[in-house]
Amino acid sequence: MTTSLRRHPEHRFSVHDLFAGLSVAVVLIPQSMAYAEVAGMPAENGLFASALPCILAAFFASSPYLQTGPVATTSLLTLGALSPMVAVGSADFVRLAGLLALAVGLVRVAVGLVRTGWVSYLMSRPLLSGFMSAAAILIVATQIPSALGSATPPGGLVPRAAWALGHPGSWEMPAVVMSVATVAIIVVGRRLHPLAPGVLVAVVAGTVYSSLSGYQGATVGSIHAEFPPLSLDLPWTRFPSLVLPGIVIALVGFSEAASLSRVFASEDRKRWDPNREFISQGAANLAAAFSGGFPVGGSFARSGLARIAGARSRWAGMVAGLAVLVFVPFASVLAPLPKAVLAGIVIAAIWKLLRPRELLTLWNLSRPQALVGWATFGLTLALSPHVDHAVLIGILLAGAVHLLREVRLDVASQREGETLHLHPGGVLWFGSAPTLEDEILAQIAGEPDVSRVVIHCGGLGRVDLTGAWSLADILDDIRNAGIRIAVTGVPDHARRVFRAVGEERWAGHDSS
Repeated sequence: MTTSLRRHPEHRFSVHDLFAGLSVAVVLIPQSMAYAEVAGMPAENGLFASALPCILAAFFASSPYLQTGPVATTSLLTLGALSPMVAVGSADFVRLAGLLALAVGLVRVAVGLVRTGWVSYLMSRPLLSGFMSAAAILIVATQIPSALGSATPPGGLVPRAAWALGHPGSWEMPAVVMSVATVAIIVVGRRLHPLAPGVLVAVVAGTVYSSLSGYQGATVGSIHAEFPPLSLDLPWTRFPSLVLPGIVIALVGFSEAASLSRVFASEDRKRWDPNREFISQGAANLAAAFSGGFPVGGSFARSGLARIAGARSRWAGMVAGLAVLVFVPFASVLAPLPKAVLAGIVIAAIWKLLRPRELLTLWNLSRPQALVGWATFGLTLALSPHVDHAVLIGILLAGAVHLLREVRLDVASQREGETLHLHPGGVLWFGSAPTLEDEILAQIAGEPDVSRVVIHCGGLGRVDLTGAWSLADILDDIRNAGIRIAVTGVPDHARRVFRAVGEERWAGHDSS
């Protein structure tokens, strides 16, 4: 442990962080513009969401690798939350996106300050698998028109994508070629070497081709090439309507960052503090709110790149943010960049979110959990663009499945002569206590000639006070019926609760 901490000092800046930060910035700049498209924002706002947020996050971060900025799922959730409220891409949309980032930031900072980082575990794996897979489909749907160069009629994400795919006559072959080439360059580059600058090659090639050929398709266009505008001019009266989607984005977006940070911390044998990371990600969103950005989160791909590039401390993220900040005044050089290239960048980045095998495997592992995963998957697609509603329903469904499982308490039985052995198994709490009572009394009623009952408690998990009281009442009822009682195998963790019910309730019982 000591060696690992010395090798990866959390606060000490090194030349490795400089190289890692610059490597991340090369990917972050075009990705931030591409994810701005997913979120329904102008390209420059993607850059704004990648500058000051990255810098501020570095001051509080726990993981030396986690890279903050625009990410695919958070961008999709932003689009879903705001598109029903105001025209996508408008000035009001941009201001609402800043207010939404504020809501996300406040939630994350609050969670971190009260040290309740465990709430990130509210996102069960089946729920996330279902949501991420459906989100990947929707994100691709947002990019299909640009990838094909197709001018689609107004409509939802999936209908517009379906229209574009169903009307080959609307395709622009240069756009199709560039989007396919972009995906190929990035994928092949990754296979050659994790640090291969496939994204940079695709962007440079696309920009040069567009400039020299007079490309007439959709391009990034005019970019506000100035430093991020610091402003408190937000539509404050709309804040209450953004609290709920802000909570959803805060939790879903953090669950991605949390899973990655836990893996890295485990591999490096270092401690990772989710509460501190919540504060870091919250601070990043607060910076985005007041600098023309939109909700941001931790990136899987860019964090992995930072680690491979040799990041040693959290200051690698600050280097990435500073690099974006320095680039902003020169961002107009990307004005000729075809949107088909940005679409290819997004498509190449999100394919790992598709988890069909995991969803199929759930059916063999747990039917209830498979229900949660597949229901969340279907609801995310069906309720688009209100994908935040699908997440909330998925959370409620996962909670209901868990509650039903906790309420269930099985009682196995076997008879030896005039003795009936009962083996309750499960969690004994106020929710399952009535089930235990019904099961035990039903078993005894089915064996009217037994003279002795032995209740084996070794299969009981957590036992709360109400559960212990309920079991004691059952013992009293059985004893009053003239049947001898023995209680065996009481778990150590339950003895204190059983004693709290009152020693007299157990008097005369074999409670060994």
